Amino acid sequence: MIEVTATEFKLNFGHYLDFVNTDDILITRNGKTVAKLVNPNVSAVDSISGILKGKVPADIDRHSLRDERMERYAAKTIND
Repeated sequence: MIEVTATEFKLNFGHYLDFVNTDDILITRNGKTVAKLVNPNVSAVDSISGILKGKVPADIDRHSLRDERMERYAAKTIND
């Protein structure tokens, strides 16, 4: 994954469109990530798996994540 400024990305748009076929591109503005350009031929799940590695417990699956979100939504609805 490479990181480029928004200005650099704008000035060399064509180059980065070619490059995205081999690697993801993080676009920053004022030092903060504002966008991520990913290869359209790679699954979104595969694309973000590296970002989440080590930050999410290994025993969590998509069903437990959904259940947690639903519980938070229900709690918020009750409190509103």
